[in-house]
Amino acid sequence: MLHLVVCAAPPAAAIDELIRHVHGEGWAVCLVPTPVAATWLDVRVLEELTGHPVRSRPRRPDEPRLPPAHAVAVVPATFNTVNKCAAGINDNPALGVVNEAVGLGLPVVVAPYVKPTLAAHPAFARALRDLAAYGFTILPPNAIGPPDSTTAFVWRPVLEALPTARSTRGISVQEDRA
Repeated sequence: MLHLVVCAAPPAAAIDELIRHVHGEGWAVCLVPTPVAATWLDVRVLEELTGHPVRSRPRRPDEPRLPPAHAVAVVPATFNTVNKCAAGINDNPALGVVNEAVGLGLPVVVAPYVKPTLAAHPAFARALRDLAAYGFTILPPNAIGPPDSTTAFVWRPVLEALPTARSTRGISVQEDRA
């Protein structure tokens, strides 16, 4: 099970494409967008595509938990989310998924998608170094960006980063920790 954290950046509008590719690689997917990203998405369509609820707000006690993750991918990862993750801020379910992945020792793939001016900010470079030190796989900033204005987003870098994470697929978190 892949928990896919989606942030509010242009690739979010085409996240259904990534989900289809990830399904093709044998992963089941639960989508956990940031609150702003959720307003950009057709949640109903994505719930049908994944077969799971899209969780952008805290779960009510009467709502089921998402299935346990075997890996997490943050795609696209914005400047804000990268910095919050590195600092351990946990103010929405998307950040909670990433922070819990750290505590569980799950593989995490991060695909930053940021403006060059924000990528040049010293806090961003520091946050990426911190996430790498946590064991995250960090793709080069904007690796998923289209190479030109006539091309779609490039999902291959994410898919290539997932096989390492996939080695635990099919093993529950409890079994993995036993």
